[in-house]
Amino acid sequence: MNQQTKIQNPETQVPKTPQMSDRDFINDVLATEKYMTASYSYAMNEASHEQLYKDINAICNETQNCQRELFNVMFKKGWYSFDAASQQQLDQSYQQFSGYSNQFPYS
Repeated sequence: MNQQTKIQNPETQVPKTPQMSDRDFINDVLATEKYMTASYSYAMNEASHEQLYKDINAICNETQNCQRELFNVMFKKGWYSFDAASQQQLDQSYQQFSGYSNQFPYS
C-alpha cells in the first residue's frame, strides 16, 4: 500500500464562522496574486513596445514576490500542504521528462 505523507506545518486554528477569517482573506489574496501573475505573463507576451514590456515585467515580478510571501505565510500557519511524492513517482517523472530532451532542436 502506497502511503502518502503530508508536508505541512501545524495548522493555526481559525474560528469557523460565516465571517471571513485571516485564512480566508489570505487565501483570497493569494488566488488573486496567482491570477494576476498569469495575466501579466500574457501581457508581456503581447507587448510590442519595449518600455511597456519592461514596466509590466517589473510589476509582474513584484506581484510574484507578493504571491510567494503569501504562500510562505499560509504554509507557515499550516494552511497550505503538499502530498509527498514517493520514490516511484519521482522516478517516473524523471524518466518521462528526461525523454523530452531528445526533442530539443539543439544539443
